[in-house]
Amino acid sequence: MKILVLNCGSSSIKYQLVDMDKDAEIMAKGIVERIGLEMGIFTHKPRHGEKYSIQTPIKNHEIGIKLILDALPDKDHGVIPSLDAINAVGHRVAHGGEYFKKSTILGEKELAEIKNLCELAPLHNPANLMGIEVMMKMLPNVKQVGVFDTSFHQTMPIEAYLYAIPYKYYEENKVRRYGFHGTSHRFVAPKAAELLGKKYEDLKIIVCHLGNGASICAVKNGVSVDTSMGFTPVEGLIMGTRCGDLDLGALLYIGEKEGMDFKAMNAFINKKSGVAGITGGNSDMRDIEAGVNAGDERSIIAFKTYCYRIKKYIGAYAAAMDGVDLIVLTGGVGENDKNVRAEVLGNLTYLGVDFNPEANDVCGVDQLLTKPGSKTAAMAIATDEELVIATDTMELVK
Repeated sequence: MKILVLNCGSSSIKYQLVDMDKDAEIMAKGIVERIGLEMGIFTHKPRHGEKYSIQTPIKNHEIGIKLILDALPDKDHGVIPSLDAINAVGHRVAHGGEYFKKSTILGEKELAEIKNLCELAPLHNPANLMGIEVMMKMLPNVKQVGVFDTSFHQTMPIEAYLYAIPYKYYEENKVRRYGFHGTSHRFVAPKAAELLGKKYEDLKIIVCHLGNGASICAVKNGVSVDTSMGFTPVEGLIMGTRCGDLDLGALLYIGEKEGMDFKAMNAFINKKSGVAGITGGNSDMRDIEAGVNAGDERSIIAFKTYCYRIKKYIGAYAAAMDGVDLIVLTGGVGENDKNVRAEVLGNLTYLGVDFNPEANDVCGVDQLLTKPGSKTAAMAIATDEELVIATDTMELVK
C-alpha cells in the first residue's frame, strides 16, 4: 500500500510517499515553500534519483499540491506510473480538540469539525484543512485520513488539563490544556521501551521533544498523563521563538507599556521570544552554542535557561507519575545536540540517572545515554511522525 503523507503549513507543504509493503520505504519526499509570496520553491527528492528543485510562483496550496502530484508520476523525476498508485493520503492536523481522540477517515462531518477547531488553532488548522480539501478535489476516489497532534494527549486526567479560570470557559469554549507533538511522543515512547527490552505498558516514561518547538510528555503505562504545551503550543518549555511559561501579568504589563494590541502580543510570545528573545535574534541552538564557545554572555544565559526549564519539567513529571523509569530525548536538538543532552542528563543523579558521557558523544543514532546498571535509563531516539501518519492511514483504510 502506497501512502502519501501531507503536512500543510501556512506557507509550506511537506510530503512523503511511503510504500508500506516494503517496510515503510520512502519512495519520494519534498517540500513546497514560500506559498503566496512572489516566488516559491519546490524541491522533490526521489529515493533513487537526483534532487529536483525549481523556483516558480506558487499562489496557493492548490498550485503547490498540483506540483507534488505532477512530480510523483513524472517520467524523469517520478516514482510511480500514475496517480492511481496512491492508495490513501494521510494528513497531519494540528488540533483535534476534544472531538478527535484518535486518527480518523475524513468525510464532510469531520471536515466541518476541523473547520470549527480553526478558532483554537488559527495558525495551523486552516492550512491543514486547505490541504485536505484540495487533495479531496484532486484525488476524489482516494481515502483521506486525519492524524491529530492533540489526540495522544486526550488521555490526560482533568487535574492535568484544566486551567484555574472560571469553569464556564472550559464548558462553553473548551479552554484547557491540549498538548501537541502527539504523533512524535506516541512514536518515540514505545520505540524506546522496545529498544530497552521493556514492556511499554509497564513503564513511566518522560519524552522530551526538543526542536525549534519543544514539549515534554509524561507517559504512564502507555498513555499520556501530562504534557507541557497547553491550549496553544506557546506554553511550557523555552523554544526557538516561543516564550514558554510566562507570568501573564508580565505580558499585560509589557503590552500596556508598549501599546500592543492582541495581534502584537500574539506575535510577541510566538515569534519574538524564546532563546531568540534572550540572545537578540538567534533561535538555532547551533548558533547559540557557537556564541557560548565564543564567551557571549547572552548566549550562555539562553543555553542555561533553556536546559534548566527542561530539567525542571522532568522533575515535575517524575513527581506526577511517582517516579520515572526512562527519559527519552528526541527532535532535532534531542537527537543531535550532545551539549544540551549533557547539561540536562548529567544533572539528574537524584532521579537515578547515571549519565554516560562517552555514549553521548555519538549523535544521530538511537542509543542508550546511561551506564549499565543505571536505575533510570536515558535514551536518544529519532522521531518519525510521518511513519505514524502513514501507519495510522494504512490501518484505517484497510
